[in-house]
Amino acid sequence: MGQKTNPIGARLGIIRGWESNWYGNRKDFSSKLIEDNRIRTYLNARINKGGISKIVIERTLNKLIVTIHTSKPGIIIGKGGGEVDRIKEELKKLTGKDDVQINILEIRRPELDAMIVGDTIARQIENRINYKRAIKMAIASSLRMGAEGIKIKVSGRLGGAEIARTEEIKQGRTPLHTLRMDIDYANVFALTVYGKIGIKVWICKGEVLGKRDLNPNLVGGKAEGGEARGGRGEGRPDRRDDRRGGDRRDDRRGGGQRRDGGRR
Repeated sequence: MGQKTNPIGARLGIIRGWESNWYGNRKDFSSKLIEDNRIRTYLNARINKGGISKIVIERTLNKLIVTIHTSKPGIIIGKGGGEVDRIKEELKKLTGKDDVQINILEIRRPELDAMIVGDTIARQIENRINYKRAIKMAIASSLRMGAEGIKIKVSGRLGGAEIARTEEIKQGRTPLHTLRMDIDYANVFALTVYGKIGIKVWICKGEVLGKRDLNPNLVGGKAEGGEARGGRGEGRPDRRDDRRGGDRRDDRRGGGQRRDGGRR
């Protein structure tokens, strides 16, 4: 079950909030839903290299509030805020509303955001960088920034091979069934000359033990105790080496010396 269910959808209302906050009755629910999809599709295409993580849409009676979470706010704001004004006017034409407000929130640690990590890997694959190297660099940077675990799966004609295949690289822990675990998930793709390559990213940020505010514009902090868990994980290989009989290897070396002594 954990492999098939979207980790974000499974945690909605528990530790994750909805990215669309509005009320719709039977008559206008479908039109608002389609409008949300059009806004997100348009902004992702309009700000292609803006490092967009997610777009939160809120509606009041006559007002539309669009909050863009991005790792590169300077690209979206533009010189003197001119780019934001242009985007606002374009959204007014797209939605037909007069009162549109755009907020921009900067993501301080983009290495812990699954969408940005996946988009970075996709751009590197499109620029003909080896996919394994791109994935390993992304995993190393995420763990360095404090992630408890990360899993990346790529599928398609990897490296331009004739037959499509799937490869998965993971490090740390990503317990998908544990709903108190804050797991970020993204599904992006890279458009290469030899076909489309899909990229899935799971990033585990730690446990959420208290009650969390479900407002998606509030960035939740990493769970405490992640470093202690990592410390115990680093200690395990040493204990396994002891159990495998490091002393016995020394005994065998000692036995060889004794045999040599006997030959002498």
